[in-house]
Amino acid sequence: MFDFFRKYNKFMMAILFLLIIPSFALFGVERFFDSSSRGEAVAKVDGQEITRQEWDFRHRNEIDRIRQRMPSVDLAMLDSEAARYATLERMVRERVLGAAAAKSHLTTTEDRLARIFTSDPGLASFRTADGKFDRELFQRATGQTPQQYEASVRASLATQQVMDGLHNGAFATPAQAEATLGSIYARREVQVARFKTEDFAAKVKPTDAEVEAYYKEHIAQYQAPEEATVQYVVLDMDAVKKQIAVNDADVRTYYDQNKDRMGKPEERRASHILITVPAGASAEQKKQAKDKAEALLKQVLAKPDSFADVARKNSQDPGSAEKGGDLDFVTRGSMVKPFDDAMFSLKKGEIDPKLVESEFGFHIIRLDDIKPGAAPSFEEARSRIEADLRAQQAATEFAKAAESFSDMVYQQSDTLQPVADKFKLKIQTAKVTRQPSKDATGALASSNFLSALFSPDSLERKNNTEAIDLGSNQLAAGRVSSYTAAHTRTLDEVKAEVRKALIDSRAAQLAKQDGEAKLAAWKSDAKGASLSAPLLVSRADAQNQPGAVVEAALRTDDSKLPGWVGVDLGGQGYAVVKVNKAVPRDPPTPQVAESEVAQYSQAISQAEDQAYYNLLKARYKTEILVPRPAAAPVLGG
Repeated sequence: MFDFFRKYNKFMMAILFLLIIPSFALFGVERFFDSSSRGEAVAKVDGQEITRQEWDFRHRNEIDRIRQRMPSVDLAMLDSEAARYATLERMVRERVLGAAAAKSHLTTTEDRLARIFTSDPGLASFRTADGKFDRELFQRATGQTPQQYEASVRASLATQQVMDGLHNGAFATPAQAEATLGSIYARREVQVARFKTEDFAAKVKPTDAEVEAYYKEHIAQYQAPEEATVQYVVLDMDAVKKQIAVNDADVRTYYDQNKDRMGKPEERRASHILITVPAGASAEQKKQAKDKAEALLKQVLAKPDSFADVARKNSQDPGSAEKGGDLDFVTRGSMVKPFDDAMFSLKKGEIDPKLVESEFGFHIIRLDDIKPGAAPSFEEARSRIEADLRAQQAATEFAKAAESFSDMVYQQSDTLQPVADKFKLKIQTAKVTRQPSKDATGALASSNFLSALFSPDSLERKNNTEAIDLGSNQLAAGRVSSYTAAHTRTLDEVKAEVRKALIDSRAAQLAKQDGEAKLAAWKSDAKGASLSAPLLVSRADAQNQPGAVVEAALRTDDSKLPGWVGVDLGGQGYAVVKVNKAVPRDPPTPQVAESEVAQYSQAISQAEDQAYYNLLKARYKTEILVPRPAAAPVLGG
């Protein structure tokens, strides 16, 4: 049995959406990648390198996967430095676990593979009507040969074993959970006085000399990033469609074959009398229903004008009986097939002389009206047909256009005009930095495209970039028109900014000084204290107080309450907190307590997983050779 599966291999539908084929336009671009970037290592695991090209390829796949599932997602978010770095970390994790599995000789059995493949409901989508596995369909959908897919499943199952034993063994006792959860849900009743920076700003009036001195002390904060003015063009599917010439003969043939589908279909209005047959009815019950229907049929055939009255009194269809059996206008295919066939065989006003049997019972049908279908004229349909034909040809033509686009921007490297003329593209102009701006869209939101624009070849020689794959059937190429290196902005440029920073800094100091003075005074005599109403705060519910205020209150020794504490809020000013009392947590219900223990056990398990993964990274001498972006979080295990 498994030999058959192994020969053709399988693909699980759940994984189908996680394995996205990169745009075939890539193949028109890839050969122009610089040889030095192709071999650049961005990470090492157990002596094996992950190259920048592999990283870029994987990240493009992940972007395409997400955009196919969520077309409206912000591209700038997907292609940010933080998102790219997260992709690299996932690749590193896979390599680390793969190395651990290989060194531990972890494999999966043929029987387990057979069970996975035979139990997969998604296999049906790759089978033909006669039950054979369609290898070509599988490879088109997944981008893998059956042999490659089998190898990936084997590897995945092996690496799962690396962490499973540790992960499944984690547990926590209720006492351990309570000790930790107690600190999370601990509560204090507090009263707070805030000394806000903005309330002291009016008291600060710096001189020009003081502003200049502050500027010089903090000059690193007033650096302008390097900036380039660029020209760029984008080739997308719409641009390719405009290049496709549609033959009049093809348009006419398409019209003749599809005009009924393009037009308004015929609609028919019928009335019916239904005598139902219950599910699982006996032969006798079915005969009784049929006999009743035949009697009613004879009645309405004899007196056609009585149809509506007979339907109201006898039809067992609750939706139409009260309307005299009227079913309103419907198109072909709207009803169950026996009813549909009968209704579309009648003439207007005719009652079907035969009973129509369906899964619901026996129908007596009268055709009340016909709205003829209306097909558009050839001229009315021409533009729509041409658009359909262009769309059908565009997928194939885009691959050719992508290769030609890549060739032209590479071979005519000092101008974008020829490629713009050939594909009727607009040459766009923009000012950019090395990182996408928050409101960037399209090509300017792509880190890969910006990196290419700021490469030495682009900056120094003013050559076109290579064609950059943006995903979703889009390629971009650009060139630098002018470049400004990173530099310190002059005092004149940033004087207002510097003055505000100096005022904020000194206002924060004044707020702190006033707060500290009030704290000392209120500790001695609390009668004059100006405090908020009592608040019950915890780490789970801060009551809109700054985190530092909550932490200070919870760290106050509850054996010495009430007590006072001052909290430096930095740029926000200062807070004086009176901690009145500790308030026990409300006892959780048994169900909540059980859930909390389970969540705590899960957290312990994740911490143990991460610790073990960190050990494996050290064991296999794992290095990530590119810096972590400031915005990138440290991923857990």
